[in-house]
Amino acid sequence: MRSWKRTLTAAFAAALALGLAGCGGESAASAPPERSAAPAGGTVRIATKPMTEQYILGEILGLLVEDAGYEAQITKGIGGGTSNIHPAMEKGEFDLYPEYTSSGWVMVLKHEAGSVGDDEILAQLQKEYQENFGMTWVGLYGFNNTYTVAVRGEVADQYGLKKTSDLAAVADKLTFGGNPDYLERADGFPAVCGAYGLSFGKVVDIDIGLKYQALASGDIDVTNAYTTDAQLADPDNKVVALEDDKNLQVNYFCSTVVRQDALEKFPGLEQALLKLDGALSDGEMAGLNYKVEVEGLDEKDVARDFLVEKGLLDG
Repeated sequence: MRSWKRTLTAAFAAALALGLAGCGGESAASAPPERSAAPAGGTVRIATKPMTEQYILGEILGLLVEDAGYEAQITKGIGGGTSNIHPAMEKGEFDLYPEYTSSGWVMVLKHEAGSVGDDEILAQLQKEYQENFGMTWVGLYGFNNTYTVAVRGEVADQYGLKKTSDLAAVADKLTFGGNPDYLERADGFPAVCGAYGLSFGKVVDIDIGLKYQALASGDIDVTNAYTTDAQLADPDNKVVALEDDKNLQVNYFCSTVVRQDALEKFPGLEQALLKLDGALSDGEMAGLNYKVEVEGLDEKDVARDFLVEKGLLDG
């Protein structure tokens, strides 16, 4: 999925290797310390993957848990992401965590990506997680963190680019810049070019951390991105994410995976989590990521402000 924004310390990574089962399938990032609140209704243990988006979501979930009358203990930045969090959930080390539909479908249930439609996947995930693990998925937040093709704003305006298929007529005039992994993987650049009939005038390797800078400077015109990248919410970048009008990309809608025994142990927890159902669009999630990554705001403050603005938490 997404490239992680921080790097785990060696000590924390070693501790995780001892304490959590599974192999590292997702890049590691530094782990902020656990945060505990002080309500007296029991402790709900929350895990997150090592990326800014998940840190924010962890705080959002923690605040909703606290508002429901429970203590929220958040462990952030677990190296390996799904590969380590899911086994820890099975062992009962965590009660819940934010997860993406296709990650659960492919990495946990071992199904083929895209083998079930978006209108069916949540119900199927709920069914199979309940049967196999005693867990369920509660609601869908609304946003989809998947691959997209991003174009410099002035180029999009010049050629009227709104959909990825619009690129076909002008790709030979443009430079595509992508990180080597995306350019080489079969489901990355080759798949997009094949599906949409794209033949770019020039293709260059570029460090994933420099792609938006390269777009802004005009060194490249098009790049690969994720739909909730912080930079897509940066007004100074003037970048347009094109619609995947052929539905090529597998979708990664976000939800909360919860142990069934946690729902039974903590009355009102499910109702608290369902407050997030449909509450976050792609653009809103990108905006929250932008506030933390670019503006340097604290993720807990960003989470609280979001919930208050949405009317999901009292100010």
